[in-house]
Amino acid sequence: MGEEIENIASNLTNGQVLLLENTRFYAGETKNDEDLAAGLGRLAEYFVMDAFGTAHRAHSSTAGVAKHMKYSAAGYLLDKELKFLKGAVDNPNRPLCAIVGGAKVSTKIPVIESLIDKCDTILLGGGMIFTFYKALGYNIGASLVEDDIVELAGELMKKAEAKGVRLILPSDVVLADKFDNDANTAIASANEISGDWMGLDVGPETLKTFAEEIEKSNTIIFNGPMGVFEMPNFATGTVTIAELMANATERGATTIVGGGDSVAAVNQAGLGDKVSHISTGGGASLELLEGKELPGVAALSEA
Repeated sequence: MGEEIENIASNLTNGQVLLLENTRFYAGETKNDEDLAAGLGRLAEYFVMDAFGTAHRAHSSTAGVAKHMKYSAAGYLLDKELKFLKGAVDNPNRPLCAIVGGAKVSTKIPVIESLIDKCDTILLGGGMIFTFYKALGYNIGASLVEDDIVELAGELMKKAEAKGVRLILPSDVVLADKFDNDANTAIASANEISGDWMGLDVGPETLKTFAEEIEKSNTIIFNGPMGVFEMPNFATGTVTIAELMANATERGATTIVGGGDSVAAVNQAGLGDKVSHISTGGGASLELLEGKELPGVAALSEA
């Protein structure tokens, strides 16, 4: 920022581009510093926000700068993200099915709560399921669990039931005797886990059930892996969901993949171009699905 940069910017000719230093080097960037935002605003008249992955942050370069511009607008990528993600939850072609996975339920609670208000069916997978199993009184062996969230997991199941939303937990899981790709494995019903066995993927019966639910849904959101997909022996659940998403797209359903791990899994399966939309923002995707207003978007609508 400063007079030198402003002079360079004002003397740009058609076809020239001025690349600035990363704004994160400025202490005020993450605090939405007004002086930094104003300094950015003096460099141009038009602001195009196309960084969906940072749109959930109220920073100087993502939100504050907009009010210092003559005009501000969403870029093509941001526009596409909003149309798919907001459209999927606000005005979906029903039935709407959400597939939510990941290791910890604590990071997905706001998303699940929001989806219960909007979905017809929610399919749960990943390490988070064991917290729900414990809420049901099941033995979970050595599986991952968040004891402080068990009660809330039970409340989420009750909320879904009261609203008539089908919240479906895996009926069987792939167990391992240690957290290792080469561990001894077994398949067990959800209520038959014992000893030092830990669940690292959803089982084959679960995938049959999930396939049936996905088949009858017209809008499907996939956020979070079904197991430890980084280990080949425990990637079947996640890869199968990716394949089912691709099949659903082919028959005309709207399919959306959001979250870093989900995107990585779909691309790892070579199916990135077989779904309707892959979101470029992990945190931004989650907050949009939670129904939150994104500062980087709100700033544009006010500009």
